Amino acid sequence: MKLKTLLLSACSAVVFAGLAQAETLTIATVNNGDMVRMQGLTEDFTKANPDIKLEWVTLEENVLRERVTTDIATKGGQYDVLTIGTYEVPIWAKQGWLLPLDNLGADYDVDDLLPAIRSGLTADGKLYAAPFYGESSMVMYRKDLMEKAGLKMPDAPTWEFINEAARKMTDRSADINGICLRGKAGWGENMAFLTATSNAFGARWFDENWKPQFDQPEWKATLDMYVKLMNDAGPQGASSNGFNENLALFQQGKCGMWIDATVAASFVTNPKDSTVADKVGFALAPDTGLGKRGNWLWAWNLAIPAGTQKAEAAEKFVSWATSKHYLDLVAEKEGWANVPPGTRTSLYNNPEYQKAAPFAKMTLDSINAADPKNPSVKPVPYVGVQFVAIPEFQGLGTTVGQLFSAALAGQMSVDDALAQAQTAATREMTRGGYIK
Repeated sequence: MKLKTLLLSACSAVVFAGLAQAETLTIATVNNGDMVRMQGLTEDFTKANPDIKLEWVTLEENVLRERVTTDIATKGGQYDVLTIGTYEVPIWAKQGWLLPLDNLGADYDVDDLLPAIRSGLTADGKLYAAPFYGESSMVMYRKDLMEKAGLKMPDAPTWEFINEAARKMTDRSADINGICLRGKAGWGENMAFLTATSNAFGARWFDENWKPQFDQPEWKATLDMYVKLMNDAGPQGASSNGFNENLALFQQGKCGMWIDATVAASFVTNPKDSTVADKVGFALAPDTGLGKRGNWLWAWNLAIPAGTQKAEAAEKFVSWATSKHYLDLVAEKEGWANVPPGTRTSLYNNPEYQKAAPFAKMTLDSINAADPKNPSVKPVPYVGVQFVAIPEFQGLGTTVGQLFSAALAGQMSVDDALAQAQTAATREMTRGGYIK
């Protein structure tokens, strides 16, 4: 009898230990400031969910995309929560790689998500990713340097004005570059900026029959302007600079202007990190008078891969990290200006946020102005402002990005880069069956 009792006790202990053991979620994320901040605040989540532990894999943007794409396409199962962009969500949802977010909780308020952001994360009426932050792009500039150059930044500048201002603001002896723009190769790095910019010049990736358009004058005008401007007024080694590198340069006072993601506004105006925090102004992304501005539409989102064995715990985390409660938590700890932007209508209706974030209205206006279904001056067969929402774009966009980065670095001419881009795009679209 004693032996039986001991055995039962031992079995009960094993069962109890199994029940008490925490479930570990592996979260793949990008090394952007808002994501890093989130990791520092996760005690709020783990206190409320003591049965869930979090393990972070934090990667540079291009590396994150490569690893997450490889893992989900091969059903590797390394991650339980993925940080992915607006480009991937509808494509991966259609392929059955993501789980729909059906149980975010009664207090989540899906209808509060900004329509422009939510629509890009929805497939067949279901939400497949929750936005952590949303963004467009805009001009961030040094008001003091603009004044010194004898110029006044319009709310809606042209590329002609940006070119003039950048050259006048450049002071090599003081290590001040008139403008900082992305040069690092990648479909989500330099090609995000250049594709959005090309829209304002009337360029497009493909015509209505999916024929590549890099041999057209609009793309030459875009790339010529970009390379000449960066040579005259950009930082040395610009072909290696992405979002984080340009952010650091701007915060250090080495950029007169920076055209990039609206999410950067809270970082360049934060006196803890930025030496020019009190000198920053904002304007809409430039145009050329053709009716389209070079502002993109993007969100970094949290999604759950279909292969996870921890879907319930993963959805709890996604709900927490993208909730109104999380925004309030950041506001309490870091101030309203540092709340992840671009996701919820209620944030932009909040008087405290409006007061703390001078960039709030410009961010919202830029997000609402982006039109993914009609991104350029001429009609296109694809959806996407700074990307083309087809599976082939990830590889093709990076290939073209490498060519354009090489042109910026002086390793090839603009004409050669465009010719090789046309060849690469034609080959890829033929292989994919888009053209014959």
